[in-house]
Amino acid sequence: MLTVLTPLSPPFMSLQNYYVITSVCGSQFGNMAAHRLSPSLNRLLFAVKYSSFQSRCCAGHCYAHYSTVSSPSEKTFDKILIANRGEIACRVIKTCRKMGIQTVAVHSDVDFSAVHVKMADEALCVGPAPTNKSYLNMDAIMEAVRATGAQAVHPGYGFLSENKEFAKRLAAENVAFIGPDTHAIMAMGDKIESKLIAKAAEVNTIPGYDGVVKTAEEAVAISQQIGYPVMIKASAGGGGKGMRIAWNDNETREGFRFSSQEAASSFGDDRLLIEKFIDNPRHIEIQILADKHGNALWLNERECSIQRRNQKVVEEAPSTFLDPETRRAMGEQAVKLAKAVQYSSAGTVEFLVDSKKNFYFLEMNTRLQVEHPITECITGLDLVEQMIRVAKGYHLKYKQEDIPINGWAIESRVYAEDPYKSFGLPSVGRLSQYQEPLNLSNVRVDSGIQEGSDISIYYDPMISKLVTYGATRAEALAKMEDALDNYVIRGVTHNIPLLREIITHPRFISGDITTNFLPEVYPEGFKGLQLGADSRRELLASAAALHITTQLRSQRQLGDLRVSSAPLELIRWDLVVELEEGKHSVEITKSGNVYTVEVDGEQVEVSGLWNLASPLLPLSINGTHRMLQCLSRDASGRIDLQYKGTLFKIRVLSKLAAELNSYMPEKVPEDTSSLLRSPMPGTVVAVSVKPGDTVAEGQEICVIEAMKMQNSLTAARGAKVKSVHCKAGETVGEGDLLV
Repeated sequence: MLTVLTPLSPPFMSLQNYYVITSVCGSQFGNMAAHRLSPSLNRLLFAVKYSSFQSRCCAGHCYAHYSTVSSPSEKTFDKILIANRGEIACRVIKTCRKMGIQTVAVHSDVDFSAVHVKMADEALCVGPAPTNKSYLNMDAIMEAVRATGAQAVHPGYGFLSENKEFAKRLAAENVAFIGPDTHAIMAMGDKIESKLIAKAAEVNTIPGYDGVVKTAEEAVAISQQIGYPVMIKASAGGGGKGMRIAWNDNETREGFRFSSQEAASSFGDDRLLIEKFIDNPRHIEIQILADKHGNALWLNERECSIQRRNQKVVEEAPSTFLDPETRRAMGEQAVKLAKAVQYSSAGTVEFLVDSKKNFYFLEMNTRLQVEHPITECITGLDLVEQMIRVAKGYHLKYKQEDIPINGWAIESRVYAEDPYKSFGLPSVGRLSQYQEPLNLSNVRVDSGIQEGSDISIYYDPMISKLVTYGATRAEALAKMEDALDNYVIRGVTHNIPLLREIITHPRFISGDITTNFLPEVYPEGFKGLQLGADSRRELLASAAALHITTQLRSQRQLGDLRVSSAPLELIRWDLVVELEEGKHSVEITKSGNVYTVEVDGEQVEVSGLWNLASPLLPLSINGTHRMLQCLSRDASGRIDLQYKGTLFKIRVLSKLAAELNSYMPEKVPEDTSSLLRSPMPGTVVAVSVKPGDTVAEGQEICVIEAMKMQNSLTAARGAKVKSVHCKAGETVGEGDLLV
């Protein structure tokens, strides 16, 4: 089934497009002729429907951090199809526009109004929401290539980006695959073969078993031979999927089961390998770029050690850990590996690095990496442009000595996830309010969503990649702190509280990080910002000042004298502010726009513009600039404030109201210890119990798959199963009763 959206381009449009549907999804490809509307109707439709839409692939004032300067004499392609969705599709379209190349977007039926669809020159529906029926549907995508006459396909990352069969089919139809040749994808896409090739190329490798592990018991025997701990991983895997660490025989059996299931689900290949797990390593990768003429470069490193469930959360370039000698040695080994497989295009060689700077080959990703923007920021190269040039057959423009390290770049992956659950379990919903921090300099936001977009269970829950750049690491970190505070996301739970805590943690600031950073820093799980005495006073004073500002506005606009009829220039109030089980007596006075708040015997001065219609609340607190966000407030004094990234629920009452409130009966929370509820939206893969079964503490009850990751839910205590409310194949929402 196919939908074609054709752009209409009024003369005042720059990076903005809007579309008219010319054929609705059907069983066959329809007529692709564009239907022109009158200029006046064009302008009206544009103003009404897409006035808020803009390209956000490289936002703010970060335009200079990478450049696309195409030579008019360098002819590449007339039209490129992007076989992907979301932010990476938008990112590719941005460079294509700069190079004067037309673009074709593909989309599933639920993505019909996605940002990448609006940005592209043409868009085609390739199937329903499930990825295997749309973005992994090679037949539909090949038909889209033929129907649009695309001369090349950029696969982005994930989906078909490392699928050798897809690259073969494109080559058979004389369509360029913007990536490496098929033999390189085959060699590096198989972790077992890639390790053997790396050994032959004299690249440092991790000790382990070089063959395919076929059964759980064979996995146990091999693990005992290697010595625990071991890493069980999918041969065709990537992105943290199909990977498990095992410390004993039982964990090996369980890891074998889950890794093979995840590998089959994500990659259509359940083969596994086992190697020694290097405890407390750093994850550092080298970006490489090679052409079809034997030239290859390494574009410095990216530090990717901050991870959860083997998936990266915060990345930076360069690394604080590498010295020039180690950087050069890693870069040269990465290039040797690329040349060993005649690699051409952008690619990434990943290494584990121990505390003594010994480094070991982990895998090679034969595609554009998610975190490529930070390399672009410190080198000035547009990696998408370089991939397109290489695919057309051009030589690299640069030599190794031309590749700089200019400044420092940091990337935070902003996800629709609940960071308080295992450092991030997926959240779904609609973005009811969305505002990127584009007002700040040296900030880049790669996103594929906008206000009103849906985050669904079908795809990765990434909202955006937030990138900040500075002349020094300290400058880039300070800018990231500001950007996270200025980022407005409503309608879904997000991981900004965790991101902000990471980048302000003393260990991260000092560069003392490993892949175990999160479990070491938060052994009991992430709990959000832990308020110190000064931070608590700042938050209490801000809430009290906001409450009075709201009341005074009501007094002026509605004639509601709920506060005091004293002159507005100088007024005093006695309040009680409730925060985290504590009650604090607060005395507040106002002079002009400045509030003086006495909290716990200390005075705090709070001033600001107090625009109550804005989601952002820029304040000066004792002379220090703070950006707070007010998510909600009501007449009962309840205020939800986001402070330093973390959401706090506060209640502000007059002294009398607080006294009367103390007589109200407390609501006793429901005892839910005997209920197993789904911690996230997803699909039930397996149910391991039935009514009447007796289960022990830690025993598996069921398995939920969310965003291609399988999660085993276990019994919190020994008990008897009374009833089961789910079955394999069912879709469940967060909080749904399972057992």
